[in-house]
Amino acid sequence: MPADANAAGDIFGGWVMAQMDLASGIRAAERARGRVVTAAVKEMSFAKPMKVGDTLCIYTRVARVGNTSITLKVEAWAQRYLSHLMEKVTYADFVMVALDGDGRPTPVPPEDSTVGPS
Repeated sequence: MPADANAAGDIFGGWVMAQMDLASGIRAAERARGRVVTAAVKEMSFAKPMKVGDTLCIYTRVARVGNTSITLKVEAWAQRYLSHLMEKVTYADFVMVALDGDGRPTPVPPEDSTVGPS
């Protein structure tokens, strides 16, 4: 939306980062089977501008699972307005931490091989 952009029509990087954080939180919560919070964002790079009218697509991949943390590789791609052209605009590593009911770090459960597509 125009309110999320500068005068040149480029979307603010912070808005794109927020969408990446939301996607990371969804994927990490699925893997942790519970509440997670963002602990760190590493090596974020803005490769190309995102423009008003483009469609933002966020892709996540679990790269590492520690005792209480999950590291995700996250990419943001823009489908350019009225086009099939897809360009990677931003990428980063997000580190999420699993929390228990009291808000303290808790172990990430082992991956359940019975869950998901066959």
